[in-house]
Amino acid sequence: MKKNKILRLIGIFLVLVMMTSIFSACQSAKTPGTGKQQTTTPLVVGYLEFSEKFSPFFADTGYDNDVVAMTQVSLLTTDRTGAIVYKAIKGETIPYNGVDYLYTGIADVEVNYDEAKDETVYLWTIRNDIKFSDGKKMTADDIIFSYYAYSDPAYVGSSTLYSVPIIGMNNYRTQTSDEVFEKFDKMWDDINAAGADHVWSPSDTWTKEQQEAFWAMNKEEWMADVQAIVDYVNAKYSAYFEDYTGYTPDQVKAEPGLQIMAGMVLWGFGSTDEEGALTSAVLEKKWTLKDGDFPTIEDYYNETFAAYGGNIAEYAGVESPGDNAADVFKDKFIRAEGPKDPSLGEEGIPNIAGIKKLSKTQVSVTVKGFDASAIYKLGIQVSPLHYYGDETKYDYDNNKFGFDFGDLSKIQEKTTQPMGAGPYKFIKFENKIVYFEANEHYYRGEPLTYYMQFKVTNDADKIPGVATGTIDIADPSFGNAQVEEIKSYNSNGGTTGDKITTSTVDNLGYGYVGINAATVNVGGIPDSEESKNLRKALATLLAVYRSLSVDSYYGERASVINYPISNTSWAAPQKSDDGYKVAFSTALDGSDIYTSTMNADERYAAALDAAIDYFVAAGYTYDSASKKLTAAPAGAKLEYEIIVPAGGSGDHPSFVLATKFKEALESIGMTIILNDPADSNVLWDKLDAATQEMWAAAWGATIDPDMYQVYHSNNVIGNEGSSESNHYHIQDAELDQLILDARTSPDQAFRKATYKACLDIIIDWAVEVPTYQRQNCIIFSTERVNIATVTPDITTFWGWANDIELLEMNVAE
Repeated sequence: MKKNKILRLIGIFLVLVMMTSIFSACQSAKTPGTGKQQTTTPLVVGYLEFSEKFSPFFADTGYDNDVVAMTQVSLLTTDRTGAIVYKAIKGETIPYNGVDYLYTGIADVEVNYDEAKDETVYLWTIRNDIKFSDGKKMTADDIIFSYYAYSDPAYVGSSTLYSVPIIGMNNYRTQTSDEVFEKFDKMWDDINAAGADHVWSPSDTWTKEQQEAFWAMNKEEWMADVQAIVDYVNAKYSAYFEDYTGYTPDQVKAEPGLQIMAGMVLWGFGSTDEEGALTSAVLEKKWTLKDGDFPTIEDYYNETFAAYGGNIAEYAGVESPGDNAADVFKDKFIRAEGPKDPSLGEEGIPNIAGIKKLSKTQVSVTVKGFDASAIYKLGIQVSPLHYYGDETKYDYDNNKFGFDFGDLSKIQEKTTQPMGAGPYKFIKFENKIVYFEANEHYYRGEPLTYYMQFKVTNDADKIPGVATGTIDIADPSFGNAQVEEIKSYNSNGGTTGDKITTSTVDNLGYGYVGINAATVNVGGIPDSEESKNLRKALATLLAVYRSLSVDSYYGERASVINYPISNTSWAAPQKSDDGYKVAFSTALDGSDIYTSTMNADERYAAALDAAIDYFVAAGYTYDSASKKLTAAPAGAKLEYEIIVPAGGSGDHPSFVLATKFKEALESIGMTIILNDPADSNVLWDKLDAATQEMWAAAWGATIDPDMYQVYHSNNVIGNEGSSESNHYHIQDAELDQLILDARTSPDQAFRKATYKACLDIIIDWAVEVPTYQRQNCIIFSTERVNIATVTPDITTFWGWANDIELLEMNVAE
């Protein structure tokens, strides 16, 4: 059963929750901090709605996390490219954009990999003068408390610290030894494989009680996941209800039964007819709906259970809208049944063996193997034990960590009232405004702007709000209309002027055109030179029209990129790097296709000539007299499809590119079907079925440039255990090894060189044509904010709130 891909994002995104603070500290060599007069004029920042989870443990939206970040500090410090600052106590000077910046933070981190043991030790050393906003000093005990809170099995926040293979983490969370954990892990697999109809017998390797517990918990977790599907659909996709169900969003919102119906229909488990009745996709059960006959969550569960034969692992791998339901279930099963194993005795597992307090300022974390991205999860925000925990329940030497195992109720009680060692103190949230006051104990110095407010502001009101003085800083949408609106307020007609100052930053992601090696090849051999030459012919023509397409859609708000990686990443090749090349600008003989003197039309003609050479090398027959391709080699075609999900209206940054690409190829006898579906599910369904040929989309990116999920052979669609993100079907042993090699070292220079080698292989396969890097913006009130005190060189990883303690207001007292 495949879910309806209405529910896919415009791009397919990689998600990593970053728990590093937005308040790494930095000073330019040109702009040292000063002890200037503090102002009481409030700084007002426009935000969209908050969900009031203002907790370092439980915040799960960007807006709530920004509130939290004002009050917290993190172990990990990163620079403007997202790279790690290992010696943050004294600081490291790192150049960016021609300026040397000194980056400081609360902690140093040492990373040591022991190849013989295959273990990595992360040693955190914090400053000895960090104080929380109530004046109490931070110590290693606060780090230990925070680590254990994130690791507790009762923890339900967005941090995935528990997923890092810390020595002893699974033992502690499940209260089992390695042997017992492995025993119950296998037991779960065996009972699941036996199926719901299995009749227990004494020959089974599990007890009857364990089997009964398994299936009771199976239903509980499965139903919870089905409810999550319903919630997800109703929260995100009400705009599609009328088209796909026949019921309006208001009708669905008013009736819980219709909400379940919508969850079934838009996830592919049912359909409605002209009379408004619902029929399920597998069991073919019918509900009249209009007569008050509605499906229940159990009905939906029964439908999905039947679709997957009761195998929750198979179900979850395809259908779970969030965390994999089978993984959640297995974890709970082991935690519930494992501790009952007679071999464990009564003491249980008292601590996490890999997390150790070494002194008042040092904590070490030992992890199995090495994963370069693990440090981002370990570099947590350090929360005060005395505020979020219970000091009477903390005794490190006796395995007491500030709360009872499995009980985080006191931490949850503080969800709306954050406290920490950050630059500001949270005062209250009232009338949709978050009120802050400067933290006099902030280690970088008390902020020069004493009062700050985060004010809920509709997106449409952000630009006029900054222009008229209602708010001082905002992050509005940044389309053509918004650009013109900003210009209209400034007397100079620019985006930066007397009313508004605009700072643009690259979006954490990029646009691309993909080519499926499994469907675009010669002779069914995706990695042959002939197949690569076929794809290079297509990629060369796609690439030459990128500037035209991107400029016409975004103007100055986006730029063409030449490698399949976001420009925001420290691993992205720079023009000044050795071996940097414009994407698909090399001819078959290795020479450059273009010269610096060519105009646009000459470049288009040169690209077409180069493409013809690649086609011929791929085995196509080309008639020089008619200037047409007349025959394709076995396994290749004279007709291909490119899907650009532009809503049927051509509204897409790659639509002009695809149109010109089609025209160019049809001029030499190849037919290109330009598919602009009104329903983007056409693309997502083809991607899932691996039948797409060429398509336009966008990737989201993360702070760490790990390429495993998208380009490793293990993750090709259809492979067992696949993340199903390798839509390019690139399967290259050298690339696979390089991806794994890049994970094994903390050396950024080594990793960057290794990723450059990966990118070159991806380009050689010609399965992805990088197209654009778009921009977002932050706007400031030129009149009210002293722009000279805003942190310079804002980037995707270095927001306006860095160096917040130095920001000043212009308004006189």
